[in-house]
Amino acid sequence: MTRLACLVHWAKRGSGFISVLGLWATLFAAPVAHAAPAGAALERPSVLSEKAAGSVLQGAALAGRRIVAVGERGIVVLSEDDGRTWRQVRVPVSVGLIAVRFADAQRGWIVGHGGVVLASVDGGLTWVKQLDGLAAARRMLEESKAESGTVATRAEAERLVADGADKPFLDAVFFDSKRGIIVGAYNLAFETSNGGKTWSPISRRLDNPQGFHLYALRSRGAEVVIVGEQGLVLRSLDSGRTFTRLSLPYKGSFFTVELPGSNEILVAGLRGNLWRSIDGGGSWTQLTVPIPVSITASVLDARSRVWLGNQAGMVFSASGGMVEQTPVKLPPLNGLLSLSEDRALALSVAGVLPVNLVPSK
Repeated sequence: MTRLACLVHWAKRGSGFISVLGLWATLFAAPVAHAAPAGAALERPSVLSEKAAGSVLQGAALAGRRIVAVGERGIVVLSEDDGRTWRQVRVPVSVGLIAVRFADAQRGWIVGHGGVVLASVDGGLTWVKQLDGLAAARRMLEESKAESGTVATRAEAERLVADGADKPFLDAVFFDSKRGIIVGAYNLAFETSNGGKTWSPISRRLDNPQGFHLYALRSRGAEVVIVGEQGLVLRSLDSGRTFTRLSLPYKGSFFTVELPGSNEILVAGLRGNLWRSIDGGGSWTQLTVPIPVSITASVLDARSRVWLGNQAGMVFSASGGMVEQTPVKLPPLNGLLSLSEDRALALSVAGVLPVNLVPSK
């Protein structure tokens, strides 16, 4: 299951993921396929393969100079030479892994299907499971009971427990080696203040009464922005302790977000919608992209340019309200990792691919 299948659409109210074929044509009504439960995959270690780096990969991060990339069936691959060669490491699960983040060169986390959270303290060489969907649902039910939650919140927590580990975490941010936030489907949101030894639900802090899916989040200092389904954008200025819901002219899903500068927010998603605010979300301007194809990947480079990738395999940059297309043409993109001002790695249905980030003239 690709990140595209995760995003476009974990269709509303349990109807599952759309088919991979449908991802090639978001503008058309794609048939909906049901998501398979994680089941034994949460307990079954990943299988080592010589072709792991060419499999469906979803995201990547830097652990010092080491690159760590993650993908389907519990694949985690490492590169010590800027992506020229790769080796796979085994992890304790074989579910799809969606995003990886490192707080420093040693401490990192992976989130994915089945509500899984994996952690490493050695730069990605080894991984342990800190959380899964079963434990997350139980924790939400415990909180609901302890805080005398409403009938609705108690019922929702009980439903999550009954459903089992079938809902993914889709993204994460870490402010340092102790504090982090993870988000996912159906308004799932948790935080840790001790490096993941314990995770606490924070969904109640989010102005998201309809339980829209939370697709991505980014942080810049104490600022955190979460984007999701049906135009949902939430902003925090205190490292996630409180959030304010922002109003946008567009009500379609946003799949990625970047924070290029102070008070600047860039959100992107369905049908190529790309919106920019330079006043902390008070007002928004739509930016024109080459074709109306869903944007599913983004990265901020060292010069504060935002690079975006879409499901048509196009890469383009956004800076100062201007959008420029690069000459590259790739398979459908799940993620981007900036290596330098003009080089990146693309995570795709065909594995890891090098990209020269040079806008076309």
